[in-house]
Amino acid sequence: MELIHSAIIGMMIVIPTILIYKKAGLNPLWAALVFVPIAGLLAVFMQLCFQRWPNNKRED
Repeated sequence: MELIHSAIIGMMIVIPTILIYKKAGLNPLWAALVFVPIAGLLAVFMQLCFQRWPNNKRED
């Protein structure tokens, strides 16, 4: 039963992360970083925060 709860919670985090990566124009496989213990979710946030998004229309 605990495994089912863990899988449901994991999907509740991974699915929105995949959608964010797709909308940003990045490879959605990076969403698998969420499953890395302790630093995985932080790594996803840092990558999305500091990486240039390919679909960004603004030219610097």
